[in-house]
Amino acid sequence: MPAFPVQNRAANPVGRYREPGLAPAEAGIGAWTDHSYGHMATILFLNGPNLNLLGDREPGIYGQTSLAQINVGLETAAQAAGHTAVFFQSNAEHELIDRVQGARRDGVAFIVINPAAFTHTSIALRDALSAAALPFIEVHISNIYARESFRRRSYFSGLALGVISGFGPLGYTLALQAAIHALAAPRKSGN
Repeated sequence: MPAFPVQNRAANPVGRYREPGLAPAEAGIGAWTDHSYGHMATILFLNGPNLNLLGDREPGIYGQTSLAQINVGLETAAQAAGHTAVFFQSNAEHELIDRVQGARRDGVAFIVINPAAFTHTSIALRDALSAAALPFIEVHISNIYARESFRRRSYFSGLALGVISGFGPLGYTLALQAAIHALAAPRKSGN
């Protein structure tokens, strides 16, 4: 059994989490050095529809790594950097909106979101992120700009701190690194 707890299990009956006992090396996420950036912060990883099928769904596009494996690597890396990672996955738009709306109340400092198919359709989820006024990074496992034309439109990119697309599960790790860097950066006042 890992020495670190899985966060926010009860808040997500629909979401998917890592399997108990899954070692970080099995998560396919590279090792991180053990150093802390600034204050401890909570980083919320939101995943939209069908991402619960990662590892099984179209492995030629999305790879063979499960969302649970990705999450365990992110949890380990966030903890090594002195932060807390929490995870939520849902196939339902309203559940993702509710989680975004509750993020500030729950002390979330940063969001990493893979809105999946909602990227191209959900103005409501975009509006929730705008209202939450928390910094976020948009992540996509596949390169949405190299796929069908309808996938090239994102309602989130214009609000996001940045977009990471096409690097497979590594995209989540890159987003975590960017979030940690952003959280450590001096805050601007008056803007």
